[in-house]
Amino acid sequence: MDSSGGAIAAPAPDGNLEAAEREIRRWDSASMTAPIFDGGDRSDAERFLRAVDEICRSIKDPIADGSPRRSSSSSSAAAANAIQIAMARLEDEFQNILVSRVNEFEIESLVDLSSLSMSSSMSAVEDPAGDISDAEGSDEGSLLASGSEGSSLGHRRKSSSYRSARSIREIDLLPEDAIADLRSIAERMIAAGYGRECVQVYGSARKAAVDLCFRQLGVEKLSIGDVQRLEWDALEAKIRRWIRAARACVRIVFASERRLCDCVFDGLGGIPGGDDAPFTETVKGAAIQLFGFAEAISISRRTPEKLFKILDLHDAISDLLPDIATVFCSKSCESIYTQAAEILSRLAEAVRGILSELENAVLRDPSKIPVPGGTIHPLTRYVMNYISLISDYKQTLLELIVTRPSVSSRSSGDEPGAGGPEVDFPEPENQSPLASHLTWIIVILQHNLENKANLYKDSALSHLFLMNNVHYIVHKVKGSPELRELIGDNYLRKMTAKFRQSATSYQRATWVRILYCLRDEGIHVSGSFSSGVSKSTLRERFRAFNAAFDEVHRTQATWLVPDTQLREELRISISERLLPAYRSFLGRFRHYIENDRHAEMYIKYSVEDLEAALSDFFEGCTPSPLSRRRSN
Repeated sequence: MDSSGGAIAAPAPDGNLEAAEREIRRWDSASMTAPIFDGGDRSDAERFLRAVDEICRSIKDPIADGSPRRSSSSSSAAAANAIQIAMARLEDEFQNILVSRVNEFEIESLVDLSSLSMSSSMSAVEDPAGDISDAEGSDEGSLLASGSEGSSLGHRRKSSSYRSARSIREIDLLPEDAIADLRSIAERMIAAGYGRECVQVYGSARKAAVDLCFRQLGVEKLSIGDVQRLEWDALEAKIRRWIRAARACVRIVFASERRLCDCVFDGLGGIPGGDDAPFTETVKGAAIQLFGFAEAISISRRTPEKLFKILDLHDAISDLLPDIATVFCSKSCESIYTQAAEILSRLAEAVRGILSELENAVLRDPSKIPVPGGTIHPLTRYVMNYISLISDYKQTLLELIVTRPSVSSRSSGDEPGAGGPEVDFPEPENQSPLASHLTWIIVILQHNLENKANLYKDSALSHLFLMNNVHYIVHKVKGSPELRELIGDNYLRKMTAKFRQSATSYQRATWVRILYCLRDEGIHVSGSFSSGVSKSTLRERFRAFNAAFDEVHRTQATWLVPDTQLREELRISISERLLPAYRSFLGRFRHYIENDRHAEMYIKYSVEDLEAALSDFFEGCTPSPLSRRRSN
């Protein structure tokens, strides 16, 4: 037996060349269709291999092995003919073993094994969790109208620090005895000068097996153009499948093919292209096909909705790179590793480019139509959910984002001379480049929101809009520990002060003029407080208050403060200013007109009526008509 377990044919006795030729020709007859290497009786296979060895030895040393009854030339011709017959037969046997002796398995059933060594936190990468934007509609031509609200952004994950080639899961593609027979045949074919044919047969048979695994894993044959023409929704689903398939292909399929090739060919020598040529012949085309998909993604158009799937792709290839280096370790396969490394580099560059595209898109999102009711703008929801997801990829992005926002991006963006935002951009010395970019995105979002607030004709609604949106920004930052750490508490305090200032400005714009109706000035008819009041002035004050409050109630009930706690806090703040002022005014002056004819036209509401009416404010719907309670 040889080192691989295959049968080594002992040297045939001198003068046995003719017997060896007869043995070869015996298996060339039409009646001998059964395989020689059938995994059962070994005697036929051993005799055939001994005959091949004898003929090869005679060809190498014709004088020593030539029969005295034949000339050396006729002996050489007969031996050459016999060796051709033998090689044709061994080629068939080689192919038969490769096709018929394979261990049956379903690659799908082994896919989970390929991820055993992955950090368990990576399992969330492939699980969608819904859309990042729960807003409806957007301005035409805006960032949101570009398809950016796709589910590609709707999944959360935790980073993986896995870096090890221990994840490789080799499986036995053929039984040990079949591998031993393959090695014995390959050794004879290479020794006889048929190494190229041996490699071609091997590659052809194993390519078919690899192709079958690819089909089972859903790896499609797509050109770069095919990939780039796909709609993003379809493409992101293919990326999820590709990540799963790539792990299985590298860690199971390619690794097992490498092992089989080593078992059959390693150390034999004499193979055209080196001992790795059969492996290269088998998997190189498949590997190029596999990584061609990722390459197409890496050079595709950069748009914000692609960021998270590209990050998933980057992390997957980064995670696989040590395994790729292990499997494709020979010179003939180094181009596969080089391709994967270059794709990884391009994906990293794509991530940086997409972040820049997002900044420009937020800065330039057009301000055309104000959102009804001053509620949270779709852009605000989109951007804040987007950067919350960015913070989930913190570890990867800290490695990839190495520069801070450029001076040009802070002023005029891509268009020279275009006026950029004049904003205060806090930039602590210890802030990472990633944190600097995220802070800058929030800064330009607030700048954009201030422009959108100017679209409202009612200044009170403009302030309410800013209050809602800045509060949402603060809420999202506080709700993500990773994002809060990146943004920092100092800037968070500034944003908190900003939305509180907007709330105060709203109250001033709305309620100062209403409270002005409840002033004492002009009601008293003389300089003495006790000398009497002007009933006509008093009636006018009540009438003006009622009209103003009715209008505000009818209007601001349709405005919306979507955050329940903020809505209730705003109502309480309003009631703390309005109700005591109205109670005091009513207490001082109601008795002057309550007994007059049509007094209810002036004293229209009790304090309790106003308090009940305030519960209608900021609900986003038309209120029911106010009903008057009987005052005590």
